[in-house]
Amino acid sequence: MTGMSLHSQIRQQLLGGLAQPQSDEVVQLNNALRLVSKWRSALIQNTLLQHQGTVVMAGPLKGLDFLAQSTEGCHIPKLLGCYEQPLLPYIETAIQAGYPVILNIGCAEGYYAVGMARRMPNTRVLAFDLNPKAQQACADLAAKNGVSERVTVGGLFKPEDFSVYASQRVLVLCDIEGAERDLLNPSVAPGLAGMDVIVEAHECLLPGITKLLIDRFSATHDIIVVEDSGQRQLADTSGWFNNIAHLDQLLAVWEWRSGPTPWLVMMAKAEAKL
Repeated sequence: MTGMSLHSQIRQQLLGGLAQPQSDEVVQLNNALRLVSKWRSALIQNTLLQHQGTVVMAGPLKGLDFLAQSTEGCHIPKLLGCYEQPLLPYIETAIQAGYPVILNIGCAEGYYAVGMARRMPNTRVLAFDLNPKAQQACADLAAKNGVSERVTVGGLFKPEDFSVYASQRVLVLCDIEGAERDLLNPSVAPGLAGMDVIVEAHECLLPGITKLLIDRFSATHDIIVVEDSGQRQLADTSGWFNNIAHLDQLLAVWEWRSGPTPWLVMMAKAEAKL
């Protein structure tokens, strides 16, 4: 999509939204602000690509030759290497643990699936997403980074599918926009009791989901809740980034979240792995 067509699309959506009668003008203006901010982010993204290309600049996935566009959500923080920064120490710990199998459920375009496969040469990554475009993007990204033989891409992952991997040392990495409520249930999928799990709890979509998951897993897992204040620290950046407007610098690290999405890092207790 060209800059002009994107500009026209955003302008049309913005004017259409503002023209609609609203009982709550604050909500209307907030929606308009998010829309304009996303448009501005796309322009900043073009600038970043011109200066830095598609290689991830920092963090555990540094060196991943990524894509020019994500299949969903923000893109610039992934290239900068500050995406989901509060979680990154736990991603690095998982990489060092050398799991034989990672189940990346909700893989999108493969940022974690392929990025972790690059760092874990003895690991098989099984990546799942319901979006066919995301599946293709993940497969393409694996090929681009030379890990296709260890990254398998699929569609729907069901609770009963965990049983296939119950006898193995497995990390479940899950980001499925609220569907974690139905998928991650040890009473339905007993194999989860012995698996380590990192899940994004979409509290903004399902209030109470964090507590629900903690209650489900507390008997079998040691659980850390990782909150996100939205603050980001960047590694050294080139002059182009330091010279852009401060608002653009803020938008560059904005992850488009509409509300709280804490992560749960749940490590199976020794007795649960027996």
